Amino acid sequence: MTQHQQTIGARIEFNGVGVHGGAAVSIVLHPAEPDTGVVFHLFEPSGFVREIRAVSANVSSTDLATVVGDVQGVHVSTVEHLMAALYAMDVDNVIIEVEGGEVPIMDGCASRFVEGMIEAGLVKQRASRRMIRVLKPVTVEMQGARGQYLPYDGSRFEIEIDFATPAIGRQMLSLDLTPQTFRREVARARTFGFMKDVERLWASGHALGSSLENSVVIGDDDRVINPGGLRYEDEFVRHKALDAIGDQALAGARILGCYRSYRGGHRLNAMALGALLSDRSAYEIVEVPLAPARSSRAASLAVAAASALGPQVL
Repeated sequence: MTQHQQTIGARIEFNGVGVHGGAAVSIVLHPAEPDTGVVFHLFEPSGFVREIRAVSANVSSTDLATVVGDVQGVHVSTVEHLMAALYAMDVDNVIIEVEGGEVPIMDGCASRFVEGMIEAGLVKQRASRRMIRVLKPVTVEMQGARGQYLPYDGSRFEIEIDFATPAIGRQMLSLDLTPQTFRREVARARTFGFMKDVERLWASGHALGSSLENSVVIGDDDRVINPGGLRYEDEFVRHKALDAIGDQALAGARILGCYRSYRGGHRLNAMALGALLSDRSAYEIVEVPLAPARSSRAASLAVAAASALGPQVL
C-alpha cells in the first residue's frame, strides 16, 4: 500500500478541442504541495478568473458530461476523463490551469492523460493519505438505473449496461482498480454516441467538437461507423467504467469499497456518491501511516489500489 500522497514530477500540457463547445481548449497540470488536492485554475484572455476544487460539492451539471463550478457562469466542463486518470494513477495533488472552460477531449478517452503522467513521473510527498472506507451498502435508483456502494477491501468497480441497440446490448465489466488495470482495461475506451442524436445535440449546444477521431459513433443501421472499429470488443461498458471512476474521483479521496452500477451515467454516479457522503454512518475516514518518502518515475507506477486522491472535504 502506498502511504504517501503524490504529485506529478513535472509540468504537463494538453491541447485539443472541447467535445461540447467545439472550440480550441488547453490545460496545464502543475505539481502541487501536499493536501492541495485537485484544483482547477480558470483563465481567460484577460488572466486568472477563479479557482475551483474538484470535489463533488462543486458539481453543477451531469448532463452528458460532469461540470464543476457555476454552470451558468465560470466552470470547467467534461472533467471526468482527466479525473479518472488522476485517480487511477494515484495523483493526489495537482493544480490544473484551464483555458477555454473545458478539458480537451483528446481521442475520447483517458490514455493521453495517462501517458503524460507516466512521462512526467510521480513524486511521493511527506504527507499521509486519507481514504473513505465504505461501512454499509448505500443504494440509489433512478428510472430503472441503479447505483450502489458496498463494503470491499480495495477499490472495485462492477459496471453493467443494457442498450436496446444490437451494436451494444448488455455488457458487464468488473475490476479492482490499480494503475495497471486502468491502463490495460479502461484508459483507451472512448466515449460513444448515436448518429440519430447528433442534430438534437448540436441544437442544444452539445457535441459541437465530436468527431470520429474522438468518439465511437453508432449509425442508423445499428453498426459502428468508425473506420477502425472498436478498441475492445466491449468498449462501451469499459467507457462507462471510465466515467464512473472519474465521477467517483470527485469524492476527493480514494474510496475503499465497491461501486456497482446498472444502466448508469454521470447523473447516477453523482447521486450515488452524494448518498454515500451524506450518510456519516455509511463510511469512515481512515489514514495510512507514513513510510519514508522517496521519488518515483514512470517505471515505479505500480502503486496500491487502495490509495487516496487527496484530502476529502466533508
